Amino acid sequence: MKVLVINAGSSSLKYQLIDMDNESVIAKGLCERIGIEGSKLTHKVPGKEDYVIEEAMPSHKKAIELVLKALVDPEHGVVASADEIDAIGHRVLHGGSTYTESIKVDEDVKRVIRECFDLGPLHNPANLMGIEACEAAMPGKPNVAVFDTSFGMSLKPYAYRYAIPEEYYNKYKIRRYGFHGTSHNFVSHETIKYANLPEGHQRVIVCHLGNGSSISASVSGKAVDTSMGLTPLEGVVMGTRSGSIDPAVVQFLCDHEKLSADEVLTILNKKSGVYALSGNLSSDFRDLSKAEAEGNEKAKLALDAFRHSVSKMVGAYLAVMNGADAITFTGGIGENDAEMRHSILSHLGFAGVKIDEEKNSQIHGKRAEISTPDSAIRVFVIPTNEELAIARDTVRLAF
Repeated sequence: MKVLVINAGSSSLKYQLIDMDNESVIAKGLCERIGIEGSKLTHKVPGKEDYVIEEAMPSHKKAIELVLKALVDPEHGVVASADEIDAIGHRVLHGGSTYTESIKVDEDVKRVIRECFDLGPLHNPANLMGIEACEAAMPGKPNVAVFDTSFGMSLKPYAYRYAIPEEYYNKYKIRRYGFHGTSHNFVSHETIKYANLPEGHQRVIVCHLGNGSSISASVSGKAVDTSMGLTPLEGVVMGTRSGSIDPAVVQFLCDHEKLSADEVLTILNKKSGVYALSGNLSSDFRDLSKAEAEGNEKAKLALDAFRHSVSKMVGAYLAVMNGADAITFTGGIGENDAEMRHSILSHLGFAGVKIDEEKNSQIHGKRAEISTPDSAIRVFVIPTNEELAIARDTVRLAF
């Protein structure tokens, strides 16, 4: 069985074609600058040179058509026709409070995705366009929506409700939803399997660290808390996102800088985080690490703020779950930055965390246990695989 996984952004579209018989990626690619001059598709097949199509993509419908063209190309493709694709799985940012799990797409699912445009203005419209483009290009094929918010829907009311008047929750469903849910769900379950954690001892903290970062706490694979909130802005310091701040900052900037609320939220989402703390040097943690090593004090401040916010969140979740059986790092930084892992974990000695420093320094982008045998909490690195998680749900629900 072959599943096409689609992750549609506002002007981009990532895809993978996965053979679910052995869960191998047989092709993947990226459509860039959809609706913008200079559109390009880069198609990758293991063992072959990249195949690049430079052709106008005025819409996601056209992008999907070009994806199918690349997949069936006689020289660069991997299938004889689109008939060999059995189903399509879509990453969808927000399902609101209506859909708490992945689901096969029908008109009601599309209606809910549309109703959540306000909650995910950058992603949900593009996600819906991706679904409708696939429906048009491959009529009759089952499409499955895998919501990024699903993992956080198992939170208890005391964890997801904000302490604001109830009427706003009832009217607008303002609550903590959490994001990176597909990644947290995948990695928490993979941790349980990889560590062979027994029933009753499956308290897992996942640190998904990248340009966008979030932390989750789960018991037996079910989320009990997560750092992001109504939107991905809440939580730890990130690449260009501020993370959690006093809400009064918004009003203060509106009043003193004569900015609208939308303008301030744009600043908090796109011009803050380590980018702002580093003096606008960079939002790329690799650039900041290099600058810190060269003595740049603002880069050091930015990275120290990130380390502090992650360590504080992990410590909070140790309290929430009365300890943990495993802490797992994933995401671009979590999987590849040994020094960042060391810095965060160095604050957890009080909880009996002990790290094998030599092993930690050698782990980049592969799964491994990096704690010592006598560590009170086991620590792992497990690469995330959101596309595979989406494909698994698609197979489970499509037929």
